[in-house]
Order: sequence, then structure tokens, then C-alpha cells
Amino acid sequence: MTMDPAQQIQELTQRVALLEEELMRAQRLSSVGALASSITHEFNNILTTVINYAKMGLRHPDEAMRTKSFDRILTASQRAARITTGMLSYARNTSARIEPADLKRLLEDVLVLVQKDLQMHRITVDLQASGSVWAMANSSQVQQLLMNLIVNARQAMKENGRLRLVVRDNAADGWAEIVVADSGCGIPQDKLPHIFDSFYTTKQPDERGQGGTGLGLALCRRIIEAHKGRIRVESEPGKGTIFTVKLPRSESPAGFVTTSPQAVAG
Repeated sequence: MTMDPAQQIQELTQRVALLEEELMRAQRLSSVGALASSITHEFNNILTTVINYAKMGLRHPDEAMRTKSFDRILTASQRAARITTGMLSYARNTSARIEPADLKRLLEDVLVLVQKDLQMHRITVDLQASGSVWAMANSSQVQQLLMNLIVNARQAMKENGRLRLVVRDNAADGWAEIVVADSGCGIPQDKLPHIFDSFYTTKQPDERGQGGTGLGLALCRRIIEAHKGRIRVESEPGKGTIFTVKLPRSESPAGFVTTSPQAVAG
């Protein structure tokens, strides 16, 4: 039995939606994969710290030194727990809910995962976020957006680059804003109009012949559109790139205390 055109369109629309969701999930895991080397290196450092202080604690007769050893072991273990919790949350959190979310907290959770990668490439991070800034957002999708922008920024910079991250409350215009700015190679003006197109990439293949997929920024645009937000890019070759993300702002939900300068001043 042949379906009528309306049914065919409905079925195709459903298939496209499912494929887009699968693409989103695959790109999400790909972002974690890009950090696998630095995260593995971080865990090796943590294990070395735990092993060395465990040996010291077992062998040293001084009570104060044993207490110090246990404190260092605890600190290292807590660092490992934050990384694994962040990875699991990032990889598994696929909720579609849009609700009040603390953008500063989301950014800090992403930084836990990318911190070692940035350190390995000697990237200085300038974080400007004086207090909580709330937006109506899907936390997992905004984390994916931030991960894409930060990884892209790192890849655009040589060693000793500078990454500037800003979270701010633009209450006058009704936006909660995040800025991701790098000191990298920049994007030529003729390519800027296309960077959010699917499968379009400005990245050159690395020494292993691997370049960009052209999906990261396209998915960023899809996330922004789903949130009814905005994303703006400014770039100049040789001077870097600035992405400004705007999401509909929200008041802090009941039970949470905002620490934004505006609230404190009020």
C-alpha cells in the first residue's frame, strides 16, 4: 500500500529528527574523544600522586606526615572523581528539558574536562564570572555548545595562547551571555558567513591528516536556535576570534541565592 504524500513527509520528518539526534550524540562523544589524551595524562598524574603519598604514609613514622599524605591522597581522589563525574554527565545527559540553569556552573563543569588539555598546550585561561548567571536552557546542550567552542578555540591557537571566557547577565536586554574569545589564527572574512554551515570547516589537516568535520559549529547553531537565542562571531586573521552566545535569561529559581554583582548591589 502506497503512502500518501503527507504521510511520506511526516515519516521523513521523523527520520530526519532521529538522525539529527544521533548526530548530536555522536558529535558529543567525539568532543570527549578529542580530550582523551589529556584526560588520560591527568589520571596518570593523579595515580602517581596517590601511589607516592600512600607509600609515604605507610612508611613514615611521623603522625603529622602521615596525615599530610592522607590529605594529599584525598585531594587527588576528589579531583579524579570530579573528572569522571563530569565525563559521565557530559556523555550521558541527553535530557530535552529547558529550565533555569546556572551558566557559570555549566562553564565550570566543562572546564574540569578541558583544563588539562589547555595546560598541555600552555593556554592561559582568563575567566570573568563574578557570580551566578541564570538562563532558560537545556544544560546538556549548552555544555556541548561550550565544549565545541572551547575546543575549537584551543585548536586555533598555538602554544602560549590566551582564552578569555566571560559569563555576564544582560538584564536590560533580557539575555544571559557567554563570551568565548581566543588569540588564535582568526577566520578570513570571506569564510565567516559559512562557518555555521554543516560540513564546512576552516581547519587544516594536522600531521595525522585529520581536520575538522564541519559539524561542531553547525550543531552550535542548532542548539542556539532551539533555545531561541543568538550567536555572534567576530574575527580577524592573525588576531583571534570572539564568539558571543546569548540565551534567554532567567531569575534564579527558589532555593538558590544569586551572587551576581547586580543582585548584591541591589
